[in-house]
Amino acid sequence: MSDALLRVDALRIALASNRTTYNAVEEVSFEIGRGEAFGLVGESGCGKSITALALMGLLRQPLSLAGGRIVLDGEEIQDASPAEMRRLRGKRIAMIFQEPMTALNPLSPVGRQIAEMYVLHEGMGWTEAMDRAEEALRQVRVPSPERRIRDYPHQLSGGMRQRVMIAIALACSPELLVADEPTTALDVTVQAEIIDLMAELCAAKGTAILMISHDLGLVANMCRRVAVMYAGRIVEAQPAEAIFATPRHPYTRGLINSLPRLGERSRRGRQKLQEIAGTVPSIAGYPAGCRFNPRCPEATDVCLAVPPAATPLPADGLVRCHHHG
Repeated sequence: MSDALLRVDALRIALASNRTTYNAVEEVSFEIGRGEAFGLVGESGCGKSITALALMGLLRQPLSLAGGRIVLDGEEIQDASPAEMRRLRGKRIAMIFQEPMTALNPLSPVGRQIAEMYVLHEGMGWTEAMDRAEEALRQVRVPSPERRIRDYPHQLSGGMRQRVMIAIALACSPELLVADEPTTALDVTVQAEIIDLMAELCAAKGTAILMISHDLGLVANMCRRVAVMYAGRIVEAQPAEAIFATPRHPYTRGLINSLPRLGERSRRGRQKLQEIAGTVPSIAGYPAGCRFNPRCPEATDVCLAVPPAATPLPADGLVRCHHHG
């Protein structure tokens, strides 16, 4: 992708445990274009969130960046100093975390937390910054923003706290927004509102999105391209339409088949939702060969012994499966 805003190349994240080092994430590569919405999907424990933390320079022991490159707008940032990353975070790359109650400072009014972005990154005085914070709350559709800027996080609902997180993240119009499960623990109606709000504001500001989720349906509805992650590796990447029309990896097919479908009960009667048997293996216990082989209904002898290589697909896609054809 010639106009890539973010390029991640062969990313490897190590986990140190009991004097042993494991690869929690390895050989992860993807690109995100300017203004593009890109999805990263997988079950809990597959490495999505620590990949996001690596992009933000927020990995902490026992996790560490062990290899690969992270290139933001032509500039390698994987070896940037903590001071350099602090200048980037919020200004050029921002993140929305899973749980706003733990991400927001419980001892500071939400208006001040938004205003701090303008003070730190744009050099505003506090009076002007608070005015901008009120306007930011209005943009994310928080009612009565002139009053809400004085509220503390615990005084807001989960949906309102997530709107505050969006206001903080987009305050300085960053080039890239990393959204890590931004609708976790919200009811379905609020989820839809938050997703629509993010998409609308990012489109208006020209901000690219890395949407991280376990919900393939949500991501495919919002993103142009989708990568599917399993046990620390990307096992498939395709345009969103192709992921649903012609999924190449058995894990992707399992995720799609497990989605509830509107009207299915009226057509086929009452049925259990399909599921993928087994669980994601622990980092210390990845199986030999293909990491999905213990759960794969299509596994053969070669899957048990040989790790599948990344096979290119059209539209800059890839798949890691011996039987993808």
